[in-house]
Amino acid sequence: MKNKLKGLAIIFSFLALQVAAQEKKQLSLNEAIDLSIKNSHQLKSNQAKIEEATAALKEAVERKLPDAKVSGSYIRLNSANFDLKTKSNNTGTGGTASEEPKVSQAVYGLLNISLPIYSGGRIRYGIESSKFLEQAAKLDAENDKDEVIQTTIEAFANLFKAKTAVRLVTENLLQSQQRTKDLGNLEKNGLLARNDLLKAELQSSNTELSLLDAENNWQLANVNMNLMLGLPTATELVLDTTGIVKKDDSRILDDYLQAAMTNRKDIAAMDYRKKAAETGVKATKGELYPSLALTGGYIAADIPHVFSVTNAMNIGVGVSYNIASLWKTKSKVQQAEAKVKQANETEAMMDDNMRLQVNKSYFTLVSSRKKIEVYYKAVEQAQENYRIVKNKFDNSLATTTDLLDADVAQLQARLSYTLARADAFVAYNKLLQTAGLLSAELKK
Repeated sequence: MKNKLKGLAIIFSFLALQVAAQEKKQLSLNEAIDLSIKNSHQLKSNQAKIEEATAALKEAVERKLPDAKVSGSYIRLNSANFDLKTKSNNTGTGGTASEEPKVSQAVYGLLNISLPIYSGGRIRYGIESSKFLEQAAKLDAENDKDEVIQTTIEAFANLFKAKTAVRLVTENLLQSQQRTKDLGNLEKNGLLARNDLLKAELQSSNTELSLLDAENNWQLANVNMNLMLGLPTATELVLDTTGIVKKDDSRILDDYLQAAMTNRKDIAAMDYRKKAAETGVKATKGELYPSLALTGGYIAADIPHVFSVTNAMNIGVGVSYNIASLWKTKSKVQQAEAKVKQANETEAMMDDNMRLQVNKSYFTLVSSRKKIEVYYKAVEQAQENYRIVKNKFDNSLATTTDLLDADVAQLQARLSYTLARADAFVAYNKLLQTAGLLSAELKK
């Protein structure tokens, strides 16, 4: 027995030294949420996606601007023959022809400017589609933000449960050790069978193992929370649990379903993507129409000894039409319409999933709150049962096994009650998330 106590003291000393080496940090739920949002890699990735969508919209708008192209060349010629068909080239009867110039080089430059006037609606629909996709990217980021918040709440609750388990098991172990010591004295005085003492010692050993498991779970939950918050993994988080309370909410299932239809960011993002797909059909059909543009330009050229051109400016209207679009566009339109069908079906599936998620979250919350009531009564019953069995044991009316069983039942009831309260808090916030209300509720 002394060896066991000595070993347990060594374990506690090791754990105490380990905890002492850690930096402690007080942490409330709101602080945890703020840190997780600030350090979330997913949210940073979403911000990059928003920037990409914004740049794509800017690119679509810039297609309304004129195109300007400049080109120029210097050409080296080898014994080129030039024959200018002008009147000055024709000699009269009996006249002599002028000597043909020798041309060995040529230089020219071109400037072309084209301002689109009409393109079958492709530019307009392209801008419209890009706007829809930008809004979808922003809504995706908001939806992922709610997911990060909910994940943080769950991690906070898990850390609370792990720390509570350590506390309750430690208290139970100390009681078990004291009980074993008392039973040892009875055994020495011949008032208790050796077998009963061994049962008590075995329960103490099992409690020690349970404490080690609880400590391990707490350490892992602590590391997980630190990683989420961007803190050093060695930081010991001391939780401020004042935020983990039951909130009064008289809304029923239909209220949450209606709220989800209105506030769910992922469904709203899907609606924007469907609109973008529908706009894509219109843009594709625009390829069947000609393009009209206002054009202008400037030409300069110089061929030594032959001619030179300067200040040759031009302006006009240009029309272009890809005849092949008559037989190539049909398949493109079919592809665009198929994307619309996919978007419609995806939206329908998301609506079904939303209804299932809200129902599941609602019934989980109802069940969790009922469990709290049941476990509260169970704690009272277990405590009273242990008191009665202990009294009987002291009067030799109950066995050691009865006493140990009552002690285990009391510990289990206390654990279940504490964990049920945390689970109900998580379930409530999960319901808010599935109804699209989580961020709004946290701001209240």
